[in-house]
Formats: sequence, C-alpha cells, structure tokens
Amino acid sequence: MKKPKIKEVVVVEGRYDKNALLQVVDAVVVTTSGFGIFNDGEKLALLRRLAEQKGLILLTDSDGAGFVIRSFLKGAVPKERLKQAYIPDMPGKERRKRTPGKEGKLGVEGMPPEVLLAALRRGGATFEGEEEPVSAAAVTKAELLERGLIGPGSRARRSELLKRLELPEHMTPNAMLEALNLLLTREEWEALG
Repeated sequence: MKKPKIKEVVVVEGRYDKNALLQVVDAVVVTTSGFGIFNDGEKLALLRRLAEQKGLILLTDSDGAGFVIRSFLKGAVPKERLKQAYIPDMPGKERRKRTPGKEGKLGVEGMPPEVLLAALRRGGATFEGEEEPVSAAAVTKAELLERGLIGPGSRARRSELLKRLELPEHMTPNAMLEALNLLLTREEWEALG
C-alpha cells in the first residue's frame, strides 16, 4: 500500500519518532534531538527556513517534555507557518524501553499507525491528492467561558473535553483554544454542546 504524502515538513522529537512516522507517511521529517534544539542555532535556522518554504507540522509527545519543546518552537517559528498535531494520552511504554517514561505515556514512536495518521489529519496536514483541510471553528475565549471550560472550577470540564477529543491533558486553556481552532470545524464545535 502506498503511503500518503504530506506537503509540509513534520517536526518530531527524536529518531525513533521519525522512524515510526516514516512507516506511516511519505514526508520530510526533521528531529529536534529532544531538548537539543534549545542550543542548536543551526537546526533552528533550518526549521525557520523550512517553515517559510513548506510549512511545519509539530508532532511532539504528549508529556511535559513534549510540551516544553512545542512551546519553544511556537515562539521561534512564524505562527502562520506552523501547524500543531497532537497525539492522545495513551498509557504504556515503547517496546524498546525497559520501563515506561516518567509520566507512563506512549510517545510518538509508540503510537499505532492509524493514530499517527489521524493526528496529522486533525492537525491540518496537507496530503497530496486530497482536498485542502477544512477551515477552522473560530472559537473564542468568551465561548470557552460560556461553556465553563475556563474560569473558576473549569479544570474538570476542560479535562473531560480534552479526553473526548483525544488531546493531551497537559494543554493549557490557551493551547486548548488553539487546538480547537485548528482541529474542529464550526459545526463540530457546536455539536460538542
């Protein structure tokens, strides 16, 4: 079976993530070398250039470290050239590891192929030969407040929504808002009630 080809460059944390992703899609995949990106000016310059030319899709693990790397790159690459793809929180450990990670979650390398593909699709990846991704929901902070997803006592409702949408629990309210606007159409947002 032919692997779907993605037009953007996909950015992952490490080489095992890259290997797992290349089993699923035909794409240019670049690694951050984990936290190594913080001290690698050349790699950061390359990512900025790739973002300008092709656009980037950021696909990090759903643990705290993945969100630190994601946050750093969100501040280093022009927002309009960066798409966010999120894997769900799934407990477990990768086959090559003796023990699970600190948070006990599977990373990108441990995700089943269909989950990786779904994460890329929800993140707005442009697949060759397919229609362009559907436009965003344009959810506002006021709507989050109306639905009790931000503000006092909102943590449990926000956590439940993140779980229903198979998004990582580490998302801040602002990150969740961004993800909702990237992943949902207006109709899907309204249907969530």
